[in-house]
Amino acid sequence: MSRLNVVVLGLDETNLELLRRVPDADRYEFHGLMSITDMQSGEDIPVAELLETAEKRIEAFDGHVHAIVGFWDFPVSTIVPVLCARFGLRGASLESVLRCEHKYWSRLVQREVIDEYPPFALVDLDEPRLPAEVGYPCWLKPVKSFSSKLAFEVTDEREFETAVAELRDGIARVGEPFEYLLAQADVPPEIAEAGGQAALAERALSGNRAATEGYVLNGEVVVYGVLDSIVYPGVSSFLRHQYPSQLPKRMRERLAEVSRRVIERVGLDNATFSIEFFCDPDTGEINVLEINPRHSQAHAELFEHVDGYPNHHYMVKVALGEKPGPAGAGRYRISARWYLRRFDDGVLTRGPSEDEIAAVEEAIDGVRVYRKAPDGDRLSEQVFADSYSYELAEIVVGADDPAQLADKYDRCVAALRFEFEEGEA
Repeated sequence: MSRLNVVVLGLDETNLELLRRVPDADRYEFHGLMSITDMQSGEDIPVAELLETAEKRIEAFDGHVHAIVGFWDFPVSTIVPVLCARFGLRGASLESVLRCEHKYWSRLVQREVIDEYPPFALVDLDEPRLPAEVGYPCWLKPVKSFSSKLAFEVTDEREFETAVAELRDGIARVGEPFEYLLAQADVPPEIAEAGGQAALAERALSGNRAATEGYVLNGEVVVYGVLDSIVYPGVSSFLRHQYPSQLPKRMRERLAEVSRRVIERVGLDNATFSIEFFCDPDTGEINVLEINPRHSQAHAELFEHVDGYPNHHYMVKVALGEKPGPAGAGRYRISARWYLRRFDDGVLTRGPSEDEIAAVEEAIDGVRVYRKAPDGDRLSEQVFADSYSYELAEIVVGADDPAQLADKYDRCVAALRFEFEEGEA
């Protein structure tokens, strides 16, 4: 039997390994198309050139392409729908993806169907003024960014002015190529006027962080998982994502219901998605933080630990127009992806070697370690760093309960040796 050819934008070895562990993996042949470094790490993001390169390579493919998928943020998330439309393949429309990714447009759509969102307003970076309806504390961010780049929590006028200056300097890197894609779509007048290089202010939210994951197939929205998103004390940088969520059942059901309503309204179809939330189990309050119209590859091993297979299964099945199978039973009852971070700049002079990492993985059951910072790198020059911290490693842990989960992580951190030359450049 001939295999189904699935083109994957930004495919790397880790995700290829995961794709080969989805149910019925022997039915598929996965073909990588450009690396994520090619698409995200340069000073500029040449979307038009990337699209042209991708189209030429797909046209030159020896055989029939059955699906095109991707699981990274911009520009992959917006290139995929353009390519699917270009080659007549199943996928979300560009407009529906942009309704999610343009933070202001997304809020306007959310406002039409739910009440679970914070006060928000655009900020003119040429004549900056914090809208009265937002107030302090708030978040100031571009209408389009990724990896929390240029997202600032501000509590007073001085911090507001500093954040505005940072945005002015850096907003064009993602904003200009994003505007290229906005020009390819049918957008309402208020979004065309705002463009892709505007700033959005939103009232700061508090409470627990959580996320839903789901897919839409032929108009039917299915939420297949709820995760907890735990941040480091005092900052917004993630400490870990864990599955399944430990929130009360009623709150998990509300998160799923709000997710279905907003996804139906934005018109996303034949695609996977994740939605981030703030929620308070004591008061029952929930608020949408943002909608991601793409697959969450970072959570793949968590689902494999608990449900028996990586969540890549949903992405592949939906792209081929096939209904995903039900969750199975994995080896562990809970799993988390931990983010080992440093909050001060410095040069990493020595990190754990491959042999040292392998020894940790062998000694602690259910653990996988991914180094993120190479030896010799200055942390502040990391391309994918957020605005507040520097990532050293990601540690995936499967466990029988939350206490064992934390214990395994602590043992990993104690065994992983990082040395630094202190200080800023």
